[in-house]
Amino acid sequence: MVFFQQYTRELIATGILVILFVLLRIITSKLVRRYAKSSHTIEHRTNLVIKYIHLFINILAVTSLIIIWGVQTKDIFIALSSITTVVGVAMFAQWSILSNITSGIILFFSFPFKIGDVIKIHDKDFPIEAEVEDIGAFHVFLKTNDGEMVIFPNNLLLQKGISILKTHFDDKEFVD
Repeated sequence: MVFFQQYTRELIATGILVILFVLLRIITSKLVRRYAKSSHTIEHRTNLVIKYIHLFINILAVTSLIIIWGVQTKDIFIALSSITTVVGVAMFAQWSILSNITSGIILFFSFPFKIGDVIKIHDKDFPIEAEVEDIGAFHVFLKTNDGEMVIFPNNLLLQKGISILKTHFDDKEFVD
């Protein structure tokens, strides 16, 4: 009983945070799904973006709980900087991973091409003309006319010029 009397403010703030956390996750999921439906975005890409947004909301919620329960801000920054340093040293290619995730989100919202489109990537060293097979969180999977599968990083797609030549279904007949 003493615990509840001593930590009443923290318990109330935690309850409010949990309610806000659940509401924020539901609202953001519905907004992203509504946007995806209006722009005819594929469910797989929609789920990836929702997963990224939920991860960000989870990090904010944990940080808020730490602050609510009285952990000093100085201690939080020391712990986060230590973790970031270890991760940065241990994973030298971290910027590339974050860049590809960010590029995947940008490709989702800008929607420059979709699965089934035939695109040409204007790269002077390695030009590619292929059909978009799948768009993932880190890579776009392309299939050339020769049947070769090319896996292209999302961040390079934003750096290179791309021409959308035709859709996959333009020259095919559908038969029941």
